[in-house]
Amino acid sequence: MNLIICCYEEKGVSELDFFTKIKGWVSLLPAFSLSGLVEIAILAGIIYVVLLWIQNTRAWQLLKGILVLLLFTAFAVFFRLNTIVWLIERISTAAIIAAVIIFQPELRKALEQLGSKNLFGQFQREDSKGSVRVNEELISACQEMSRYKTGALIVIEQNQSLKEVEDTGIYVDGIVTAALLINIFEKNTPLHDGAVVISGDRVVSATCYLPLSDTGISKAYGTRHRAALGISESTDAITLVVSEETGRISVACQGKLLHVKEAGELIRYLPKQEQEEQKKTLFSRILPRKKEER
Repeated sequence: MNLIICCYEEKGVSELDFFTKIKGWVSLLPAFSLSGLVEIAILAGIIYVVLLWIQNTRAWQLLKGILVLLLFTAFAVFFRLNTIVWLIERISTAAIIAAVIIFQPELRKALEQLGSKNLFGQFQREDSKGSVRVNEELISACQEMSRYKTGALIVIEQNQSLKEVEDTGIYVDGIVTAALLINIFEKNTPLHDGAVVISGDRVVSATCYLPLSDTGISKAYGTRHRAALGISESTDAITLVVSEETGRISVACQGKLLHVKEAGELIRYLPKQEQEEQKKTLFSRILPRKKEER
């Protein structure tokens, strides 16, 4: 009986010590205040906007690489890999300077956008991203241009932003229609040279420059095909190409260039409506798209 009482007493003491420690940890937390809540909300908003900005630039890929290095550093510290930790400490200063140099174009754009009036405009998205109608218009345009051997290069934005590519061209912001696309790529017109960028159901920009691929492809393909392959290697965009020499239709996606026998086969490669709905952002739900002034 005495042994049981002793056990209960020891258990009571241990529970008391545990709750005492918890109470001590809670007392170390700063007191709740309205100003603290406002600061948390502001910091959360800033972090969210910065992450969205990074995602809309090529810096997103570099950021993922930096996160891998940080995880490796944490691994080395946790397992006390002293030599590796020593090397990381020595090169950390140089790495910070290198990061500033690498991100210099993106940082400059961020500061320019900070002073612009339409700061949040780049985060706005349509409520309905893509539709069956858009796919039908694209197929119809490619079929017509293939028939008359009109060269065309159409880039369709997916999850990764093409803002940097859009900025290299002329802003259009028109609804996707076969007539508009055919008119843009008509020979001897101001907008026919270069690529068209489509985001959702809008033709965002025309005459855009695309990075050329270094991959060895057949000499039967021209600069349009090499550019289409280049953008598919650096982003997840889907690019439609119509050859000016042969009228042949091709699709570039995920670093591959695929030949299409008939325009109707494009439906297999064009984005589905269900996939496009996943591209909505928080800003598209909060900030309604402004109506164009007429």
